[in-house]
Order: sequence, then C-alpha cells, then structure tokens
Amino acid sequence: MAVYANIQAMSILPDSRDCFLVGKIAVKGELILAPMDGYSDLPFRSLARRLGSAMSYTEFISAIDVIHGRPGLERRLAYLEEERPVVVQLLDNDPERLLAAAQKLRSLNPDVIDINLGCSAKPVAGRGAGAGLLKEPQKIAQIFTTLSQTLDIPVSGKIRLGWDDQSRNYLQVAQIIEENGGSLIAVHGRTKTQAYTGNADWDAIAEIKQRASIPVIANGDVQTVADIDRIKAHTGCDGVMIGRAAVANPWIFARKDREEINILQVRGIIEEHLNASLKFYGAEAGLVFFRKYASRYMESYGISREQRQRLMTRPTSVEFLDTLDDIFKAMLE
Repeated sequence: MAVYANIQAMSILPDSRDCFLVGKIAVKGELILAPMDGYSDLPFRSLARRLGSAMSYTEFISAIDVIHGRPGLERRLAYLEEERPVVVQLLDNDPERLLAAAQKLRSLNPDVIDINLGCSAKPVAGRGAGAGLLKEPQKIAQIFTTLSQTLDIPVSGKIRLGWDDQSRNYLQVAQIIEENGGSLIAVHGRTKTQAYTGNADWDAIAEIKQRASIPVIANGDVQTVADIDRIKAHTGCDGVMIGRAAVANPWIFARKDREEINILQVRGIIEEHLNASLKFYGAEAGLVFFRKYASRYMESYGISREQRQRLMTRPTSVEFLDTLDDIFKAMLE
C-alpha cells in the first residue's frame, strides 16, 4: 500500500505543552483529535494537526479489510509526514487477524497501532469487536500480548468504561492492556450502552490514571477550553482527546472557543478545508464529503432552513463558496 501525499503540506504549529512518550514516540502536546468514523480523514486530521492536535489517529480500519485489500482502503490510511505521530486504529475481535493486519500495515510506517475497544455501534460491538471486546478481558490480554511481542512499534488501546453500568470493568481492562505490553490507554468515560448519552465519568478516568504507569488520555464531554483544563485537573491525565466538539470548532486545538472565532476566520478555514477535500477526493466527491463538515461549521450561526438547503446543495465548489459569501454578507449587514 502506498501512502497518499498529494495534498499540499500544511505547517504544523509547535506546542510547548506537556510531552509524553508512547513507547519511545514523543507526543509534543496535550490535545488530540479523537478517531471518528467518517470524520477523521486526512483533510480534517491535517487541519486539526495544524491548529494544534498533537497526534493523528486514523478512522477505525477493519482488520478484515486490510487483509483482503478492500478497495479504497489506501485513502483511509493516507497521512502526511507532518501529521506524525500517526496512529492507525484497527478494529476486530480476533488476535491473529489483528496481528496479520498490523503486520501488513507496517509497510506504511505508522508510529503506533491502536486497538479499538470502544466503538458502541451495534454492527461492531454486537459481533464482539470494538466495545464488544470489553466483555472478554482474556481476549484483550491475548490481543495485546500477541501484537506487543511481535510488532516493533508501540500498541495502544482506546476503551470505554465497560459494556454497561453492571459491568464497568475499566480498571481490569486498563491493567490488562498495560500488563500485556500496551503503551498508552485512551479512555472514553462512558459505557457501551451509554453510547454518547449522559455524562462522561471523569472519576473513572482518574482511577485509571492513578493506577497506570503508561500514559492515559482522557476523552468525553470536552466542549470548551475551560473543559480541557477541568478534565486535566480532575483526572491527572497526560492528554485530552476531543471528538465531536472539534468538528464544529477545530480551533479548540489552538485553545480557542468558537465564540472567539470571527466570520472571516471561519470563512478562511472553510475554504482551506474544502480545497483540501477537493484535492484529496476529487472535485465531485470532495464537495460531497465536505458538506457534513460545512454543516457543523455553520450550525452556531442559526441560519434558516432555506439558507442551509441552498448551501448544502450547490453542485460546484465555486457556487458553494459564492452562496457561503452571500450568507455571511447578510449576517454582517
């Protein structure tokens, strides 16, 4: 598999904040874009990285797709050198398939292989992968032993607190990951059954951090810059992972809340992100894929349904930007 490098490289903002190690890989920053299926593609990841995200996680990649060479997989695995450290997140429930996939991906030279132990989607967790693995701690042990003893790069895991409130086995799972060679644990402070509802349990993340001797990344309910500081203070974590909130406000990686960003800055990021998407996916697909991001960029403005419909149905990027300018012009009048 060849790494795509056909997107214009973006300069990466230096971050002098905390540095921690994943194995021997230095992470020079405390804020990290979460892996999100359908969102953590190269154009958005590299934008977040330029704004201050300290690591780049791919979307989850099925081990079966890697082994069988699913069409389009190279694009999902593409990254820029400027994004390093780069983490490829793998999804499966079979240790041998995960190992085979990781070995095949080794040719792409990622910095870390991450095992998805947190996806709550029914098609994933229901077949025992993602958060479904939380029901089988011994299989988690086998996965991390197999990969860490065979691969020459660090292996990490992203977990939830358990399957449900009656099986919150996060301390056991975190211990298993560390004792079987894991180099980092990212923790979403909810159970599988919670999905994205209710409140994230920062106390549970703090418990993991207190017992772990490897880095712990906290994830869940970080919406603002103040939340970053609160979760750091509450959990003692080494870094903070931000997902859904970052799609509407990638400036959070520069420690700026959305209300601090003016219309001209939003307009500039939208055009930059759109152009990167067009270059990566092509003119037609690039615009289609970009619309979901555009919707999030615009949601705080409370535009009318008609305005939104018109913007999201423009057939070309030029018409999209012209319509966007009309909307912004009306706001400023």
